[in-house]
Amino acid sequence: MNIELASVPAAQVAADALLVWAYEQEAPAEGSLAPLDQATGGRLRELAAAGELRGKWLEQLLLHFPPGLAARRLAVLGAGRRDRFTTAELRRLAGAAARWLKPRNIRHLALLLREGFDDPAAVQAAVEGLLLGDFEPDRYRTADEPRPALESVTLLAPATAAHRAALERGRIVAEAQNWARELGNEPSNLLTPRALAERAAAMAGQYGLQAEIFDERRIEELGMGALLGVARGSAEPPRFILLRYDPPGAPADGPVFGLVGKAITFDTGGISIKPAKGMEKMKYDMAGGAAMLAVLRAVAALKPPVRVRALVPATENMPGGRAQKPGDIVRSLEGKTIEVLNTDAEGRLILADALSYARRIGCTHLVDAATLTGAIVVALSTVNVGVFGSDAALVERFLDCARAAGEKMWPMPVDDDYRDMMRGRFADLQNISSGEGGGACTAAAFLREFTGDCPWIHLDIAGTAWLDDARPWMAHGATGVGVRTLTEFLLRQAQAASGGNAVQHHP
Repeated sequence: MNIELASVPAAQVAADALLVWAYEQEAPAEGSLAPLDQATGGRLRELAAAGELRGKWLEQLLLHFPPGLAARRLAVLGAGRRDRFTTAELRRLAGAAARWLKPRNIRHLALLLREGFDDPAAVQAAVEGLLLGDFEPDRYRTADEPRPALESVTLLAPATAAHRAALERGRIVAEAQNWARELGNEPSNLLTPRALAERAAAMAGQYGLQAEIFDERRIEELGMGALLGVARGSAEPPRFILLRYDPPGAPADGPVFGLVGKAITFDTGGISIKPAKGMEKMKYDMAGGAAMLAVLRAVAALKPPVRVRALVPATENMPGGRAQKPGDIVRSLEGKTIEVLNTDAEGRLILADALSYARRIGCTHLVDAATLTGAIVVALSTVNVGVFGSDAALVERFLDCARAAGEKMWPMPVDDDYRDMMRGRFADLQNISSGEGGGACTAAAFLREFTGDCPWIHLDIAGTAWLDDARPWMAHGATGVGVRTLTEFLLRQAQAASGGNAVQHHP
């Protein structure tokens, strides 16, 4: 999709459709709607009076061949209450517009960014929404006719250098998120650990990142016993993916961020096998790893002056004849022993070795993302990412980035009381809690054992990494959650590390 800026009157734009949003209880003769109402001879006022233009959230109105406009159609989407409409809602509205209009043979769309939402942040949000909404998980579907698609979009907004930079940022971030979604949707017979490593290495070569791929022998030499324990049951060998971003402008004494992502390319639960219903979705159990790789792709394109590493342990979790069993004890890279009480609590095992290795190679700050626990779904449903951390100030800065990026996240506790519930009886630790409830918190407490003194944030994305049903602004399947927030977080950290001289990416 080609997206460009134009600072021209909306009525003069020749396009297949001109899109504008309307608020609830808004008079069409006011604000940005007024010129369109005048150009069409009061048509918007007539529709409002007839109850067909109410501005309810995502309510649709499509006028064909509107008089006085150069566009062939006038599309109006409801934006809901004006006082609740933010850039996050603009992002969703733009995605919903793409999904609404592209099946209607609309190839060129003009989107009017209304008063109060014509700044660079709004441009970035609109671009992200359009590209995320245009994505379809239909790679393996055959059809007689090609899928409808928006070919070009003109954003009616100022065309300053700042706005053009925001457009490019939005494109880079959304394309990275869509790449993570592609990986998450891939079937596990095609996206094995080795295939994921190959895709990561190819991306690294394209974007100028350094890539190292550890095979099973190297993993064993390093002593990653927790990762190897999970991998034992599968005929597919594990891989450990390490990507490095080292820009020349990064301060030598600045932070080094280690982004650790869980990549179970298929999770049966192992010997503690999952129910058959819904197991086909367990191909997305590598969504955390996909997100971290996608963030490195975005960062490499945006080039902030901060050093970043992506560490992705990749394996299947299968119930083979060599699979680890409940009661087995493994020795982690950290040297700590872990009693495996449930083989379906495998994500924390592979993350433990990756967190330890991140510290070994000099990472000073750690962020991990994982489809880790069903308990986070019980706590937060499919609405919010659960955010845990060892540094309250860092967590709050991260949550501020989530708000700016339009991803819903909620802080969760990781007190020492949860840590005590993970103490082992026959080993240093056990991989599930000895207490009742709080499974997301105890899993986070387990991971914290491998973070040392590093400031650390853990994202439990189990409830938000997958959509069973499409939303108006996003197709069903993998969501790529976390990519926008993590990218924003690193951009802000780069600015802070460079003394505040880096480019602002969000207000």
